[in-house]
Amino acid sequence: MTELAEPKRARGRPKKTEGERDDGNRRQALISAAAQLFKRQGYDATSTREIATQVGMQPGSPFYHFGNKQDLLLAVMVEGMQQAIARQQAACALASDQETDSERLRRLIRHHFDVLLGPDSDFIPVMLYEWRSLAPAQRKTITQLKDAYEAAWIPVLQALHDQGQLQAPVGLARLMIFGALNWSVQWYEPARKNSKAARASLDELTHTALQLFLRALP
Repeated sequence: MTELAEPKRARGRPKKTEGERDDGNRRQALISAAAQLFKRQGYDATSTREIATQVGMQPGSPFYHFGNKQDLLLAVMVEGMQQAIARQQAACALASDQETDSERLRRLIRHHFDVLLGPDSDFIPVMLYEWRSLAPAQRKTITQLKDAYEAAWIPVLQALHDQGQLQAPVGLARLMIFGALNWSVQWYEPARKNSKAARASLDELTHTALQLFLRALP
């Protein structure tokens, strides 16, 4: 009797079921909703019930994806930092070999303003506002991501320091620069249509920041 051949197994990972794909989408929806509410209302003033309601879930549904609200806060910050790192890498990849170090710093600052103030910019402000709400082990996770993000700035700042354009020590200058840029989330308001109030663009903020940080611009 002829034996039937075993069906060939598909190579690679098995495909996710529709339910598994939906779970991933729901988790991402919770992170995005939490980022918006944490930024607007603050972490302490936002309940998981509100977050669930915003994405059309039952009140207890967030706990299927996250152990508690603090884990959801960590996920918001991790999402924000991972996005910022990926977008910064993409921005730096566009740089030409002919760019000066001051132009590279301009690129980094402009990207950072976009992360802080541009579209979909809820995540990083939450990290700046709610850092103290994390547990110590969670802070370590965010610190590692933050260090990876800032690592791209160090050789640029060092080169500018060696050229005499950046007078402060590189380590201290980095802290002061990020402190100044990050504070913009507290006061910046974008330009609005039909508004008579003059608002600076992100390009104008970038140019002003360079004027503050460097001795001379090209």
